[in-house]
Amino acid sequence: MEVLIHKLIDSSLAQEILECLQSAPISSWVDGRKTAGSHAAISKNNLQLDRDSIVSKKQSQRIIEKIYSDTLVKSFTLPRRLHSLMFSKSTTGMGYGTHVDNAYMSTGRSDLSFTLFLSDPESYEGGALNIQSLQDDKRVRLPSGHIAIYPSTSLHSVEEVSSGERIVCVGWIESYVKSNEDRINLFTLDSGARGLLAKYGRSEELDLVFQSYANLLRRLGN
Repeated sequence: MEVLIHKLIDSSLAQEILECLQSAPISSWVDGRKTAGSHAAISKNNLQLDRDSIVSKKQSQRIIEKIYSDTLVKSFTLPRRLHSLMFSKSTTGMGYGTHVDNAYMSTGRSDLSFTLFLSDPESYEGGALNIQSLQDDKRVRLPSGHIAIYPSTSLHSVEEVSSGERIVCVGWIESYVKSNEDRINLFTLDSGARGLLAKYGRSEELDLVFQSYANLLRRLGN
């Protein structure tokens, strides 16, 4: 399983977004179980900002624009559609047990899931994102402004927050390439080709590599 961990936005923008979210009326934060499937809702204990609120729509759009404009994220995810973004808040005693995300949502297919950490990690305890693989877990607790992107097929959970307040943005990506394995192979090929271009400049041989990448994307995409 491959997980991309990347600084998507700088800490000042993350703080600006966080302050906007914290200024939203308390009534705008609703029980997170309302957006979970019947099985996942059993272990879900958090609050989510009403997606239809002005604050949620405006801040979600800022994050969407950052994701679409980030070269590394685009190469890793090959995004057809970003959807279902929401802001999640976990206070003391809140967390989210082991679950897998729904394969299809009303807004699109979930090939990749992401968590953008907004709260300063020193402002709360616990709240790590745990992503399971066949042999071990990856525990993710990131600085403000960093994003973790991982396959939606994986089991994952959020540890209980023991103190403070954890606010993140979560969302899903429908990729042009459904297969995780195919997407990773394309990502490594693209990364290698871009590295060679930066180091040695354009060449006829490198043109052939980019040609192969483009044609593989046409073949593997859907």
